[in-house]
Order: sequence, then C-alpha cells, then structure tokens
Amino acid sequence: MIVGFLILVYLLLMPKSHGRKKDPVYIPEKVAHAAPLPKESPKWLAPAMLAGFLVGLVWIVIYYVSNTSYPLPHIGAWNMVIGFAFIAGGFTLATRWR
Repeated sequence: MIVGFLILVYLLLMPKSHGRKKDPVYIPEKVAHAAPLPKESPKWLAPAMLAGFLVGLVWIVIYYVSNTSYPLPHIGAWNMVIGFAFIAGGFTLATRWR
C-alpha cells in the first residue's frame, strides 16, 4: 500500500513534458505548384522495352549459332556490342516503367 502511494506521489510530482513548437514547413512556389508526375507509363513503353530485350538476345544468339558469320559478317565481334546495346536500351526503358 505504501509503495502504491509513493508511486502515485511520484507520478503527480513529475513535471509534464511540453511539446516543441515547430515552425511551418516552407515549400518554394515552384515546388508547390509543380505539375504532378504521370501516374502511368506510356502505352508504347512496355512493348519497346521487351522488343529491345528480345532483339538484343536474338542478335547475340544468331551471332553465336552462325559461327560469327551473321547478322553483319564484316564487323566481327562488334555484333556482340550491337546486341548488348539493344539489351541496354531495354533496361534503360525499364527504369521509366511505372
């Protein structure tokens, strides 16, 4: 009983915490009235992204299967660079997809 009384006295005598007063957040006019970002990707984005992946993959597979004779025979290993460029283009478009 005495312990309960001491806890009650302790809680009543403890100072109350006062909340900090915060200044209102400043938002510049340019940001406050900026146009919102589009919520959806353009319709052409997903097909173009997949086309980049597939064209790059097919380009590299044809290069290996044809024993480095196709798709462009006179540029040699640069065919790999072209194939990976298509794939990199697909990944670049993938970063814009929402």
